[in-house]
Amino acid sequence: MHIHSLEQWRHDHNFNIDTSEGERRTRLVVLLTAVMMVVEIAAGYLFGSMALLADGWHMGTHVAALAISLFAYRYARQNAENPRFSFGTGKVTALGGFASAISLAMVALLMGVESVERLIAPETIRFNQAILVAVVGLVVNLLSAWLLHGGSPAHHLHDDDHHHGHPHQHDQNLRAAYLHVIADALTSVLAIIALFAGKYFDWIWMDALMGIVGAVLITRWSIGLLKDTSAVLLDSVPSDEIGRRITDAIEAESDNRIVDLHIWQLGPGSYGVIISLVTHEPRDPEHYKALIRHIHALGHVTIEVTGCEGEACIMPPRQ
Repeated sequence: MHIHSLEQWRHDHNFNIDTSEGERRTRLVVLLTAVMMVVEIAAGYLFGSMALLADGWHMGTHVAALAISLFAYRYARQNAENPRFSFGTGKVTALGGFASAISLAMVALLMGVESVERLIAPETIRFNQAILVAVVGLVVNLLSAWLLHGGSPAHHLHDDDHHHGHPHQHDQNLRAAYLHVIADALTSVLAIIALFAGKYFDWIWMDALMGIVGAVLITRWSIGLLKDTSAVLLDSVPSDEIGRRITDAIEAESDNRIVDLHIWQLGPGSYGVIISLVTHEPRDPEHYKALIRHIHALGHVTIEVTGCEGEACIMPPRQ
């Protein structure tokens, strides 16, 4: 039985960034968006505007998506030290972003279907009232976007990897919430354009056409977010540059050669690494960890060292 405390050798598995400010601002945005959703849906039905109605239902799905973001923040924070999660809960924010990306795609699909139906069978629109509500919706959307952008800790994350030309990892959960409110702002702008075109030029079809344009743009955003978050969830190698820096740092010493290298994202701006190397002059793993300590983005490092038998791999310099 080991009689000494093992605490000094234990690893910290909390790879989350401080998201308390982002969480607080997201909660406020949920409230603003929910109120505006009710107003726009009611006004859309009352004034006969498809663009306004689509924007309202669009906001409704964003309320659900933003609620997912809030849940992801809280779950990650409450389980940050839970030993059941082998590498912490840093990926929960990516999972929240992935779920939000799916909801964005569903929004786009519903908007597209409704807009096509309204294009085939246009309805009478009360333009003045609809424009007023759409403008108010746009103001709320822009305020929400400002709150989320200003509350993102990822915008202030700068480490050595960033200064070496590597893109630092952002909070995908907050990015998803930000995209949702930006999508809301876009649909509000399109609704306003369509309503003005209908009022002054009698282009009633513009209302439905703008709904289709919004659906296409939102689909593109959702696909981009799905690609980014799924790469994190599937442990895709985040950057070839990080692998090159690790390899250069270790293989610059003696005849060290890396034979197996695994890199994956643990949380925003934090990576896990497993390195297997072979050398004629084996040292303890801590020695090799020190060689890559300047790469601060590495949150969890495991190193396997194998001694190479036989002749030296490096030729002596010629006399």
